[in-house]
Amino acid sequence: MSEAIEELIERGRLSATGAMTGLPGWKRRAGRLRALVAAHPADIGLHFTLTGQRALSPARGLARDGRLPEIGPLILRALAGALPRAALRDELRAQLDAFEDEWGRAPDFIDGHQHAHALPGIREIVIEEITARYAGALPWLRNCAEPVAWASRRRLGLRKAMVIGALAAGSAARATRTGIATNDSFRGLYGFTPDPPYREVFRASLAGPGTRVLVHCHPGTVDAELRALDPLLEPRERELAYLRSDRCGEDLAAAGVRAARFRDTGAVGTGTVGTGAVPGDA
Repeated sequence: MSEAIEELIERGRLSATGAMTGLPGWKRRAGRLRALVAAHPADIGLHFTLTGQRALSPARGLARDGRLPEIGPLILRALAGALPRAALRDELRAQLDAFEDEWGRAPDFIDGHQHAHALPGIREIVIEEITARYAGALPWLRNCAEPVAWASRRRLGLRKAMVIGALAAGSAARATRTGIATNDSFRGLYGFTPDPPYREVFRASLAGPGTRVLVHCHPGTVDAELRALDPLLEPRERELAYLRSDRCGEDLAAAGVRAARFRDTGAVGTGTVGTGAVPGDA
């Protein structure tokens, strides 16, 4: 899994990736990743994980027998305002501590496994915690919503974009009020099906308005470790095959776009291409 992400960073096809620091792969791979991004700069962030994995903290009232809930029950509790704030804060702090222990500094950004960081009741704690913890050098925060008109132009993945955008509504505005930067366009969503081909999804993601564009992707190779951690398998290999191919380079050139670190976005022809879930490894 991590080898694929490292390869794409080296090729200049990915400019950001998030780490699930509660999984053993983070300690195993962080040193190698640090050496890689020294030569091939990319943003490395915390992929805040609140679903489907073991908690790093006691997570009382959130985890059961040490395991975090699945996304469906988490969303329902978030919408009902029934999430335990102390447990959320403790788990975020534990995952940030685990990131800093291996990386030696703050994450470049914060996002969330299955976009959970943007849910109501969770986003407030994320913003409060990173504002207090990293005052003066704030990480950027993944915005999972964008204007409906922009998403509608692409059509692909529109239903998913609308659902996720509705759940995340208000997150970016709240972050901006506290001085945290966010992307203004969130792209790359689709149904993980072979049709339409991933090339079509990616090419659609390169078009349209926005100056701080984030293209969300999940490339990887399927192995025994990944099979044990995550149900998303074959789509990862399809994405990887395209992103490492000459066709991807041709499509980026044709669109006049290059992958860039978030701090370098804002100019015409730049965008952050980042992995979403990275089970097991950095």
